[in-house]
Amino acid sequence: MAPGYFHRVTEETPTRFWINNPSHDEVLLSLAAGAISCTTNPTYGAKLLKSEPEYIHGVIDRAIDNADNDDAAAEMVCHEITARLASMFLPLFKQSMGSQGFVTLQSDPRSDENANELIRAALRFRSVGPNFMTKIPVTTAGLQAIEYLIGENLPICATEVFAIDQAVAVCELYRRTSEKTGMRPAFYVTHIAGIFDEYLGKITAHDGLDFSPDTLFWAASAVGRKEYRLIKDRGYPGQMLGGGARSTHHFTDYVGGDLHITINWSTAQELIATDEPIVSRIETTTPPEIAEELSAKLPDFARAFNEGAMQIGEFESYGPVQLFRNNFIAGYEQLLAEIASRRDAGKA
Repeated sequence: MAPGYFHRVTEETPTRFWINNPSHDEVLLSLAAGAISCTTNPTYGAKLLKSEPEYIHGVIDRAIDNADNDDAAAEMVCHEITARLASMFLPLFKQSMGSQGFVTLQSDPRSDENANELIRAALRFRSVGPNFMTKIPVTTAGLQAIEYLIGENLPICATEVFAIDQAVAVCELYRRTSEKTGMRPAFYVTHIAGIFDEYLGKITAHDGLDFSPDTLFWAASAVGRKEYRLIKDRGYPGQMLGGGARSTHHFTDYVGGDLHITINWSTAQELIATDEPIVSRIETTTPPEIAEELSAKLPDFARAFNEGAMQIGEFESYGPVQLFRNNFIAGYEQLLAEIASRRDAGKA
């Protein structure tokens, strides 16, 4: 049988495929297709309410039995559903000597600006498994938490990265801290391409902006490719991880790079079905006129694309970060609502 799309990507390039928020069956399919690790986010529980309701209702009911309040129950649910993934990826983690098979878990997004709670949650989640990787946003509080957790030698996925300044800040922090502590845990810097394009699309529609054909299509990839090149040119530690995909080009635009990309199984299926030739696009240069038009009409693009455009204290309030955070909170609150409903109904 001829190798599938992701197997060919692996054979022909250093680019690697991770799966995001998968159901049990999607884990099996993605592993067979060539996935090497797994990400989750705070909407994962809400997704399983749709894809595996019987399974997650059982998890919720066990959590209700062992937790006095819904917040504690929600954390127990997130722990258990992620531990199931960790067990499925553990053989790959062992086989690769700890370089693959990671599973990420992000804590309650309502606490994202509390560095101490980010730290405490990450340390509690360590028991998910030896292949657990904590997922922390690159904001003021998140950077404080990442600094501490590097010293704990805990694998780190730095997330909610939309701007060059965010990538620089977290890479510089990792380098300083690892030199000071001697700890160099696995480290991934996650460029959230699809959400960035979604955000700019909302601004464009709201403000009635007009662009030259295909200009908006370049936006997230223009920032992402620049971020990738900067990380490589400066010899920063860690690996870039593409995330937040909303289209197949949020994978294919980065093929050829020494980076990893996480996508939902639905997007993976599209790429497998299309089975297009493997074309390296990571070194594609953004036409200057495209970058100029995007920067002139969308200040938030310029803030992401130009180094020095944002200070660390501005990361949390940056529009794409807020959009992503709001999505996470909405998903997490769906899980909390289901927990409350089943508790009130006596787990009927």
